[in-house]
Amino acid sequence: MNAQPLQRRARGARRQRGFSMIELSIALLIALFLIGGLLTIEQGTRKTFGNQNLMAQLQDNERLAMTMITDVIQAAGYYPDPTQQTALSSMTANGIFTQPGQPIVGTYNGAAPGDTVTVRYMTALNDGVINCIGGTNNLSPNQYYTNQFSVSGGPFSQLQCALGIGAAPTMPAPTPLVSGVTNLEIWYGVNTAGGSNNVDSYLRANLMSAANWLNVTSVMVRLTFNNPLWGQPGQPQFIYFTRVVGVMNRTGV
Repeated sequence: MNAQPLQRRARGARRQRGFSMIELSIALLIALFLIGGLLTIEQGTRKTFGNQNLMAQLQDNERLAMTMITDVIQAAGYYPDPTQQTALSSMTANGIFTQPGQPIVGTYNGAAPGDTVTVRYMTALNDGVINCIGGTNNLSPNQYYTNQFSVSGGPFSQLQCALGIGAAPTMPAPTPLVSGVTNLEIWYGVNTAGGSNNVDSYLRANLMSAANWLNVTSVMVRLTFNNPLWGQPGQPQFIYFTRVVGVMNRTGV
């Protein structure tokens, strides 16, 4: 009997031998380990991308809120024609401002949602001076704007502004501006000795005298924002943003 066909069949059987269960289990475990690593990397990348978007949105809100407040405060006490007008003639006393020539007034609240600040000025037709809701005077030769910033409070707190139009306005309901703001704190830079634009003290509204309100050279604003990353390791609940704003008719801004 020829042994060669039997030998070929034996070699073929050896070549067709599959993997054992132990080998398949080890291969499966290695594959699961690699897939788990890829999923972990993908989740980390997605979380990082989401956090970056949240922080970018927060930074945009910070810039927007502070830009609005800065533009209005800088214009405090402005009037278009100094050859024909004065602060006393342009800014008469009314129900909000108790003294002629007073461009700024505020209230103090030590707890959130914090203080309010009210700023007024006169604008000429199409002079481009922006009010707190983003508008300008395109209707009348001279227009008074009274801008009152505050924070709404509550679970969906936001920076808001009420815009009064006219020399003695009735203030309307506030317009929402920027979400995520939980507190507004205001300090007024004054020279307590008077007679100078040099600031020697920053006072909260409850410490301001009548003379101080006529002597505001700069305003320090601090906004408190909810931290969108709060709850993650090392992240505080709130983020603070502070800026000092000069009043143009006092500092030449």
